Amino acid sequence: MHELALPLLIGLIVVALAFDFLNGLHDAANSIATVVATRLLRPVQAVVFAATFNFAAYFLSIVFPSLHKVAETIGSGLIDKQLVTPAVVFGALVGAMFWNVVTWLKGIPSSSSHALIGGLVGAGTAHAGLTGIQWTGLNKTLIAIVLSPTLGMLLSMLIMLLTSWIFRNSSARSAEGSFRFLHLVSSAAYSISHGLNDAQKTMGIITVLLYSTGYLSGEFHVPHWVAISCYVAIALGTLSGGWKIIETMGSRITKLSQHQGFSASTGGSIMVFTASLLGIPVSTTHTITGCVIGAGTARRASAVRWGVARSVVVAWIITIPASAAVGALFYFIASMF
Repeated sequence: MHELALPLLIGLIVVALAFDFLNGLHDAANSIATVVATRLLRPVQAVVFAATFNFAAYFLSIVFPSLHKVAETIGSGLIDKQLVTPAVVFGALVGAMFWNVVTWLKGIPSSSSHALIGGLVGAGTAHAGLTGIQWTGLNKTLIAIVLSPTLGMLLSMLIMLLTSWIFRNSSARSAEGSFRFLHLVSSAAYSISHGLNDAQKTMGIITVLLYSTGYLSGEFHVPHWVAISCYVAIALGTLSGGWKIIETMGSRITKLSQHQGFSASTGGSIMVFTASLLGIPVSTTHTITGCVIGAGTARRASAVRWGVARSVVVAWIITIPASAAVGALFYFIASMF
């Protein structure tokens, strides 16, 4: 147990919620890039739409408590919760926030989730060495880095082909009208899945902080006030938007039709909801990027701007080591005080 004065605890919780807000800001493009790119909604309408459904995930988690497994993975499945200290939490959060700000300024859709995981692993390793890492949880997350965009791409291609066959006898105007509506519904579903999976990452961090400092009694569980605070923070972040990343996701990778936007959002929703059920802190950014590429490729491979897609993949690869290095650095700085 690591003693911590209440003002310092509150300060760290505020930093965690600031990360959650930044996560929403950074990842706003995940669920609204397709509706903005296809002009289904205007940008301001789209961010309000996404933020609303980000918060709606809170009510879904009340009905289905089993969807909160991701918070447990982050809080106790990556680093031994008995070894977590306030300095580890501080290092993890600052490492993740630093990388988020760098990629946000550059307009690169990197993963807030993996930035947090990298920061947590870096700070945890700096504190207790490699013995503190929970390899089962970490390996599961690392595998998801590859599987989520790959399966998302294949699933979106399949949805494109299947729906093309279903609407084969419809007129172009009728099919377009149907896909406009379906695209809006699928985008709402993706916004809910985004809020559900991503808000839990901060819940896990705050919960393990409370547990390790003796402010959480009993079994490891997410307090109600922590859950609602995290959903509010990520929704407010999404409301602030992330316009540079929206441009990359929505139009620079490939130009989208309503049909493709629907296919990408639907494929992404299925992937992220499945990951939440399995307790995997999957990257919503990786997933929707793979789905957008899949929807574009289903039309023709040349429709995808592979140079932009390649730079996005490079950002994915370096996110965990970069945020881990910064997380370790800030752990050592925090340990000096």
